[in-house]
Amino acid sequence: MKILLLGKGGQVGWELQRSLALLGEIIALDHDSKPLCGDFTNLQGLAETVRKVAPDVIVNAAAHTAVDKAESEPDLARTINALAVGVLAEAAKESGAWLVHYSTDYVFDGSGEHAWQEQDPVAPLSIYGKTKLEGERLILASGCKHLVFRTSWVYGARGGNFAKTMLRFAQDRDALKVIDDQFGAPTGADLLADVTAHAIRTAVVRPEVSGLYHLVAGGVTTWHEYASMVIAYARDHGVAIKVAGDAIHPVATSAFPTPAKRPHNSRLNTEKLQQTFNLTLPDWQFGVQRMLTEILEK
Repeated sequence: MKILLLGKGGQVGWELQRSLALLGEIIALDHDSKPLCGDFTNLQGLAETVRKVAPDVIVNAAAHTAVDKAESEPDLARTINALAVGVLAEAAKESGAWLVHYSTDYVFDGSGEHAWQEQDPVAPLSIYGKTKLEGERLILASGCKHLVFRTSWVYGARGGNFAKTMLRFAQDRDALKVIDDQFGAPTGADLLADVTAHAIRTAVVRPEVSGLYHLVAGGVTTWHEYASMVIAYARDHGVAIKVAGDAIHPVATSAFPTPAKRPHNSRLNTEKLQQTFNLTLPDWQFGVQRMLTEILEK
């Protein structure tokens, strides 16, 4: 199997290089790769790359993920999150390749307290959410074989993440304020990569699984609970923490105004994914503890 991986330098792309290696040959590209093109602002170059590589599977881990910045550069966000994805989808359809793509909980408006299902009405609140939804729809319209995974609150041990930020603050400050009215499941890039490899292995022999799936870790939490867990874990493992446990104060989203509106409810129902691919998704704490163990040992 030949796999074209795009966005190799991101958190998910880095983990995919590991998980996909078991499936066959990987051609992994980033935005500055040469001579093949991995630049999502070069639509013609992307199409030519697919034709030259002739992959069996295209895995797209590239995206414009700067949610607030997207509000001030909507054309760039749309080019990367939608138009380039559409080019990949058309190229996949033309060549008969599978396209694997990652989308987001931001396609929903974040209302209510239920876990969103794949067929629920979408109503994105931000440019980021709107462009990611357009990318989904272009894939569907192309008719290519596809696996689209909506996910949320993604983190990785490599690069920056929420947990590292909270640990840095907790070592320097007497008190913290953390949002407690947004609900979701922190999801590791390693989990996304491992599920992707498993799903591809299934899809190549069962093409009927082509479709849209929600993929997040099990359970639900808030940013405040997430931060409190991370800080308590670090303290228990010998990290010098300045902030006291009762000085991590819960606050509303309105305490931190941002250009892009965030959904309050990012719960995603993963029953379809688990049943289709015979998987059990671990609770979010499991992956976060593994990540913390890795970064605290450095």
